Amino acid sequence: QVQPVESGGGSVQAGGSLRLSCVVSGYTYSHSCVGWFRQAPGMEREGVATLYTGDGRTFYADSVKGRFTFSRDNGKNILYIQMNSLKPEDTAVYYCAASGSYVGSSPCWPISQKDFAYWGQGTQVTVSS
Repeated sequence: QVQPVESGGGSVQAGGSLRLSCVVSGYTYSHSCVGWFRQAPGMEREGVATLYTGDGRTFYADSVKGRFTFSRDNGKNILYIQMNSLKPEDTAVYYCAASGSYVGSSPCWPISQKDFAYWGQGTQVTVSS
């Protein structure tokens, strides 16, 4: 059974860095989308970054472009997002997700959250000013 599990959240001051990890056990889809999403209090969940597993191409939301980097360890089915120059507005619960079968192509954008079949439980990131 596919089950993403995130880790690495925590509290940091503005300007600091965090790296989140996501182990996606049981995931064998070679042409699919994986992504990081976040949900701030009182806000809708939004896409942060996606990666197409077929070619590794990434896409970033404008709000994190140049500060966040999405990478993966294929051999271990682990996804990472390196978050630098963090801002208080980055405070949210961060979720890792995987699409499973995907009929689209690279890059994974635009894409609906409904296209992601597997979701982690989320990890809290808090950035203080």
